[in-house]
Amino acid sequence: MVKPRRSNDWGFPRWRGYGSAREATTVRLCDRHGCEEPGNCPAPKAPNSPERWMFCQKHAAEYNQKWDYFEGLDKAEKEARAQTERSENAGYAEAQHYGWSGSGDGSRSADEMRALEVLELEADVEFGAIKKAWREKVKKVHPDVKPGDKQAAAEFQKLQLAYEVLKSAEERREWRG
Repeated sequence: MVKPRRSNDWGFPRWRGYGSAREATTVRLCDRHGCEEPGNCPAPKAPNSPERWMFCQKHAAEYNQKWDYFEGLDKAEKEARAQTERSENAGYAEAQHYGWSGSGDGSRSADEMRALEVLELEADVEFGAIKKAWREKVKKVHPDVKPGDKQAAAEFQKLQLAYEVLKSAEERREWRG
């Protein structure tokens, strides 16, 4: 006679984690040859096709890197689809300057304003002045200038982060045109 096994959850099934049932769970592997990661990111096999590849996140990004959304469409269809996309997404672009308590005029985000405070600059400063102020401050607290000084290292990291925030914002502005 086989003795019944006792459960590990003491009779409370909600104590088990999600997907921790006793039965084996089915995991679909990435469709990329040789990859053993779970394939949980769908990618279309062809434009306007319902069939999908299932890739891991790394291979899905690689697959979609050069994906042409308008492939196979003539010029009029491309323009119509692009116009539809712009009209459907216009609300997002229109509301983009309403960040989490930005500078007031919509020109800078709250993160940019905090970064400008770290560099002790005004909100309407040009990027050249930002770069100049950053260089002057970093020269004073650089780890090569003050080796072993933990407070200077923390200040250096804070200045670096502020500059990166402002630099990426400037690049986004240039990209938008």
